[in-house]
Amino acid sequence: MSAALKKLRILDLTQYEAGTSATQVLAWLGADVVKVEPPGNGDPGRGLGARVINDERVDALYFLNLNGNKRSITLDLKNPDGKEMFLQLLPHFDCVTENFGLGVMESLGLGYDCLKEVHPPLIYAAIRGFGSTGPYARYRSFDMIAQATGGSMSITGEPDRPPIRSGVTYGDSGTGMHLAVGILSAYIQRLETGEGQYVEVSMQEAIANYARIGLNQREAFGDPVPRQGNDVRGLTPTNAYQCRPFGPNDYVYIAGVSGRMIENLMACIERADLMDDPRIQTASARRKNAEWLHGIIGEWMATRTKWEAMEQLQEFGVPAGAVFDSGDIFSNEHFMERGMIQEVDHPTRGRVQLIGNPIRLGSSPVEFRPAPLLGAHTDEVLAADLGLTDGDIASLREAGAI
Repeated sequence: MSAALKKLRILDLTQYEAGTSATQVLAWLGADVVKVEPPGNGDPGRGLGARVINDERVDALYFLNLNGNKRSITLDLKNPDGKEMFLQLLPHFDCVTENFGLGVMESLGLGYDCLKEVHPPLIYAAIRGFGSTGPYARYRSFDMIAQATGGSMSITGEPDRPPIRSGVTYGDSGTGMHLAVGILSAYIQRLETGEGQYVEVSMQEAIANYARIGLNQREAFGDPVPRQGNDVRGLTPTNAYQCRPFGPNDYVYIAGVSGRMIENLMACIERADLMDDPRIQTASARRKNAEWLHGIIGEWMATRTKWEAMEQLQEFGVPAGAVFDSGDIFSNEHFMERGMIQEVDHPTRGRVQLIGNPIRLGSSPVEFRPAPLLGAHTDEVLAADLGLTDGDIASLREAGAI
C-alpha cells in the first residue's frame, strides 16, 4: 500500500522546532513537504550547534532531527522574482505552514488573505507564541516561555524549590503535534468541501492543554495547585528510587496505584510479612506512612541496578520504569528492535543515529530519509512544478531570487 499522505503537498516555511516538528511528522507519513528556505544560510536551525567535520561546516544535529523526509528549495521571498516563484508554486500545493512572528508574512504581502486570493482552496497553518488575537498577541515566545505561561512550570518540581521547566521541549514539538492534527483535519474537510481555511495553534494554549489534568487539581487543592515533585497526588508509592551504582540516572520509577499492585510489590521486594500491615492497606494509610514505605522500597532498590529492578518489578506485575538517559535510549534493544532508533547516511555528516517515527501505520510504512541539504531540490521542484528550464533557473539564481 502506498504512503498514507502521498497526495498531501506542503510548502513549509517553518524554522527551528515548533513548526518543523509538525511538518516532519506529516512527511514521515508520506506527505510531500517542500521546505522553503532563504538562500545562504537557510533555516536558522541548520546552524544551531552546527559542527565542522573534515574542515566543512555541516548542518546541526538539531536540524537533522526536525527535517527528515523533506525536500529543500531556496527562495528569497524579499526578492520580487523569488516572491513570484513562491506565488506560482502555491496552486500546486495544499498547505502553507509558517511560524514567523505576528505580521511577518503580511509585511511580505504573503499573509493568508493574500495567498487565498491566489489559491482559494489553500490551507494556511501557523504557529504563534500567544495566538494572533488577545492582549498578548505580539509577545515573543520560545518553548520555555510557553511552559511558563501555559501553566506547566507551576506544577513541575519540588514544593519548596522554584518552578522548573521540563527538559522535554513540548512547548515546541508538542505545539507542532497540535498543528499537524489541525492540518490533517482541515485537509480531510477540504477533500469533502473543496474549501481551505486558516489553522492556528498558540504555544501557550498547547501547553495549557497538556497541563490540564494537573491544573484542574485546583478543585482539591485550591489555587495555586502546589508542586509535588515525583509523587502523583494521592497515590503512594509513586516515586523514583535510586539504584546501584548510584549514578545521576540510576533510578527506577514505581507506580503502585492499586491494592493488587501493592500486594505484588511486597511480594517482589520479599516483604510478604507486610501484606496485612494496616499501614499499607488503604490509599489513605499509605499516604500517611509514605516516608516509611519509601524507605522500605528504597532499601530493596539500592541492592539492584535499574535494569534488574525494572525487570523484576514488571515480572511481578508492578508498573516500573528505569530512567533511560541519552546513552540508554540510543543503545536500547527494545528501541532498536522496534526501529525507533534509525541510522541514516547523511551527505555531509555520514552515518547518523536519529530518533524515528513513533506513529506506526502497518500497511503504509514510509522509508526514513535524512534531512535535505540546503536547496538540494530547488532545480527539481521548479522544473517539475513550473516547467522552468535550466536556463531559467540559472537566471533566477544569478539574480539572487533562489
